[in-house]
Amino acid sequence: MNWKRTLGILLSASLTFSLLAGCGGNDKPVESKAPENSASAETQGPAASGEAVKIAVAAPMTGDNAEYGQGFYNAATMMADEWNAKGGVLGRPIEIVQYDDKNSSEEAASIAQKIVSEGDIAGVIGHFASGVCMTAAPVYQENKIIEISPSSSHPDYSGIGDYIFRNNTVINVEAAAGLDIAVNDLGKKNIGIISIKTDWGTNTAAIVKELIDGMADTGAKVVAHEEVMEGSDDYSPAIAKLDAAGADVLICVSMYSTLAPVAKQYKQVNPDIAIVGFSNAYSQQLLELGGDAVEGVCFPVIFFAGSEDPTVKNYVDAYTAKYGAAPSALTSQAYDSVGMLLTAIEAAGTTDSAAVRDELAKIDYPGVTGETTFNDIGDVQKSFVKVTVKDGKFVEASF
Repeated sequence: MNWKRTLGILLSASLTFSLLAGCGGNDKPVESKAPENSASAETQGPAASGEAVKIAVAAPMTGDNAEYGQGFYNAATMMADEWNAKGGVLGRPIEIVQYDDKNSSEEAASIAQKIVSEGDIAGVIGHFASGVCMTAAPVYQENKIIEISPSSSHPDYSGIGDYIFRNNTVINVEAAAGLDIAVNDLGKKNIGIISIKTDWGTNTAAIVKELIDGMADTGAKVVAHEEVMEGSDDYSPAIAKLDAAGADVLICVSMYSTLAPVAKQYKQVNPDIAIVGFSNAYSQQLLELGGDAVEGVCFPVIFFAGSEDPTVKNYVDAYTAKYGAAPSALTSQAYDSVGMLLTAIEAAGTTDSAAVRDELAKIDYPGVTGETTFNDIGDVQKSFVKVTVKDGKFVEASF
């Protein structure tokens, strides 16, 4: 039996799962430079004149997930500043308009209606969590406003309509990439799963288990699965059950704030346990919280800030100098999302949404997160980089 073929079948089968949260990043919170609904791109080239081309960034700017929304906003501002320094788009300045949805579906629904009523927004970058995105997306679709989410991972999001795009991989694909690391690169067979008790954690863990069921020909199997609460100080009961079941690799379905203490506590019980995380735990905060315990933790990621590619390095250096922290994968996907939207506007020669949508659908964009194209339902097509922690730093993994 060919397990890769089986994985493909299971990826399709798992499209029925309920709302998944977006993935996290590694940006430390940076205070936004402009209040809600105000311009943020200040550097305009001499050729930019007339009415501004407005792009909305709708995401959590306050609350528990503010670091992600602020990262989106910072990245969008940086991209707009670069275009404005060259004369804007269509000879017009670019303005970034900020909306704080607090990562709330109710707030996002209100913001989507507000953006529609403004009547002059060329496109929306956002929202963050998949459930929030999927609340707002029907409003944008009905009113033919382009939405590009840098973070939505729910399989059904982009299928809402032809004006809805994602610049992030579907969670099924990332889960398969993580299992490829665990089973094929690390050579582990007895898989333990720890997942957080959220919609995203529960549904992602179910996807992981279904994928493993399709890998029976490799000998891989789930030996135990434990759900845990975010923010707990003690994960030892779950760890004891996983260790007693003989897990030799842990798939940790969580953010960095859970993975770090889990790694610390697990390695006190079993120093040899291998750990594979998701890209929302790939962050500087993981290194700071986890210390030596996160040595060897692996991730599949789309964007690697430590890349030696000159384009990526220049971007990371510029972002770090401007905002005081290296950009995460999700922040970088927001940066590229603005670049793709502006490139599509330039190619269309207009801000007419139908014309811009057509250009975006066929784009082949060489961004900092790799060569980006969309499939026929607006899902991004990208490759993963395998990253691990070595000597307290993230490096590309070599197995």
